[in-house]
Amino acid sequence: MTTISWRDWLLSDTPDSRWQARLGRFYLGWLTFARNPLGMLGLAILIVLVLCALFAPWIAPHNPISGELGDRLLPPSGEFWLGTDQQGRDIFSRIIYGARTTLFIIGLVAVTAAPIGLLIGTTAGFLGGWVESVLMRLTDAFLAFPKLILALAFAAALGPGLENAVLAIALTAWPPYARIARAETLAVRNSDYLAAARMTGAGPLRLLIGHIMPMCIPSLIVRVSLDMAGIILIAAGLGFLGLGVAPPQPEWGAMVSEGREQILDQWWVCTYPGIAICIVSLGFNLIGDSLRDVLDPRGS
Repeated sequence: MTTISWRDWLLSDTPDSRWQARLGRFYLGWLTFARNPLGMLGLAILIVLVLCALFAPWIAPHNPISGELGDRLLPPSGEFWLGTDQQGRDIFSRIIYGARTTLFIIGLVAVTAAPIGLLIGTTAGFLGGWVESVLMRLTDAFLAFPKLILALAFAAALGPGLENAVLAIALTAWPPYARIARAETLAVRNSDYLAAARMTGAGPLRLLIGHIMPMCIPSLIVRVSLDMAGIILIAAGLGFLGLGVAPPQPEWGAMVSEGREQILDQWWVCTYPGIAICIVSLGFNLIGDSLRDVLDPRGS
C-alpha cells in the first residue's frame, strides 16, 4: 500500500474533500507568509504580546496597581527593571498588565467595526440605488473627520472607561471597511459566479450572506490587520487625555501621560510605555503587509 506525506496530501491536485482543499490553501498561504522575515517578526511580536497578556500574573514581578511611596520614581535597577512611577509602582509590571488592556481593545474593536463595515458596504454595493447613496454618504460623513478627533468626541460624550473607549473607537473604525466591501461587491455583482448562484435558486439574502460577504473577507482581514496600529494609537491617545481606561488600571497611553511632567528628569516613566506602543504597532503593520501578499494575489 502506497503512503503519502501529509504535505503531499494537502497539496494534491484532486483533493478528496472541501476541507482538504481549504487546508491546502491555508498551508500554501502559510508558506508564503513564512517566507517573509518581516512578517515573521511581526508575528513574533504578536505572540509575545499575547503571552504577556495571558501569563501576566506569572511574568510581572510586582503588583501593577499598588506601590510603595518610598519607592516612587526610582530609576531602572535589579529590583525594578524599568523603574517606578509617581506612586511607586513597578513600570515593567504595569506594561505587562497593560498588554491585556491593549489586546482587549483591539480585539473588541476588530470584531465590532469589521462586521458593521462589511454589512453596510455589501448591502450598499448589492442593492445600489438610493440605499447605496444613503449608506455611502453616511460613510463619507464619518470619513470627513479625523479618526482621533471623532473618537475623542464620542469618548467625551460617553464618558471615560474601557467599554466606552472601545465603543468610541469602533464607531470611527468601520467606514474604511464599508468602502472596501462595497468595492468588492461592485466587482462581483454582475459576475457569472453570482449568475450561476441565482440559477440554482439563491435569493438576495443568500447571495449577500453566503456568496458576496465571504468574498470580501480576505480584503477586510488585510485592512483590519493594518488598522490595528492606528487603533492602538487612538486608544493610547484617549488614555493620554484621560478619556480611556480609568486609573489605576494599567494602560500604556495613560502611563505616558502620567510621566510627561517628569520626562526630563525621570525619563523612564513615559519612555518605556511609549516604546511598547511603538513595538506593538510596528508588529501589526508588519503582519498586515505580509497578509496582503498572501491574501491579495493581485498586489504581488
